[in-house]
Amino acid sequence: MPHLFEPYNLGALALSNRIIVSPMCQYSADEGSATAWHHAHLASLALGGAGLLVLEATAVSRAGRITPHCLGLWSDANESALARVVALLRAVAPTRLGIQLSHAGRKGSSAVPWDGRQQIAVEAGGWACVAPSAVAQLEGEVPPTALDEAGLRGVVADFVAAARRAVRLGFDALELHAAHGYLLHQFLSPVANQRTDRYGGSLENRMRLPLEVFEAVRAVVPDMIPIGVRVSATDWLEAVLPASWTLEETLVFAEALKARGVHWIDVSSGGISPRQKIEIGPGYQVPFARQIRQASGLPTIAVGMITEPAQAEEIIATGAADCVALARAMLYDPRWAWHAAAELGASLAGPKQYWRALPKSAGRVFGDIRIGMR
Repeated sequence: MPHLFEPYNLGALALSNRIIVSPMCQYSADEGSATAWHHAHLASLALGGAGLLVLEATAVSRAGRITPHCLGLWSDANESALARVVALLRAVAPTRLGIQLSHAGRKGSSAVPWDGRQQIAVEAGGWACVAPSAVAQLEGEVPPTALDEAGLRGVVADFVAAARRAVRLGFDALELHAAHGYLLHQFLSPVANQRTDRYGGSLENRMRLPLEVFEAVRAVVPDMIPIGVRVSATDWLEAVLPASWTLEETLVFAEALKARGVHWIDVSSGGISPRQKIEIGPGYQVPFARQIRQASGLPTIAVGMITEPAQAEEIIATGAADCVALARAMLYDPRWAWHAAAELGASLAGPKQYWRALPKSAGRVFGDIRIGMR
């Protein structure tokens, strides 16, 4: 059995293989509520054989959205709409389901990517953004409002309320988004966090709110539901901004999360500033996952330009990470796991309705006797 197709446990959650469908924003919700697009999009991915399917970054509050069309989980209407999606996925596929909870912070009130991503003015349907400090993401944007004590408590409460809804919906796993320049990452990075109170300055202070959010969520989520955190391992700004988030600080953050019961670290990078200098290439973020895994002993998920089955197998086989999460590759090929199994000589659970679809060259991917055409 190839390592990529070995079973794996994230905490008490048993996965059938090490392949994860990464959270991918669809910008197709209606006031935060899932639509027909989510039914079609997620059902297609759920049928692909991955061990875990994680829903896109889901806003914990209306003001926490990236765009007006981001998925959310702050209202009864949001919960009801998502319940229908979950019911569909449970009915057609055995894939485990996770959800990523997020707050956009100063990167909110933005147009969807196909409309340019620019900041939307309040008078044009946007909203006032909040952040650690009144520092805009891009030059020329309206600066966000720095969160006061009441605002900080509100953010924690919003994450807790969304987590409670996720538990009621029956998700198998939760992930907190502390990467890509969104609010929790904004508190971690001195690029966005210029506070002088107990939530800014030192590394201990900058980690305070993300850790408070994690602790509060962990306290209301049953122990059998694992919780992970997506991080940006580095801001990719050392060459231009020495005061930025670095891998060394990520290692400290990982240890602090480990002490609080985190089950995995999902290792990405960047997103805090347009000045970032990213050295992009196949598997370019995998070394970060390896270093975090080696230093902390925590399970890690590797992401970023992982596209080929042999590449994914090597990542697991060499101990760089415990699982791989694919995004764009899954959009291009929702049956990526089937093709990986055929290439690597593995088998997985597949829907009976599709057994006869496989060519002879695929071998026994589903591990069952092939059904011929009548």
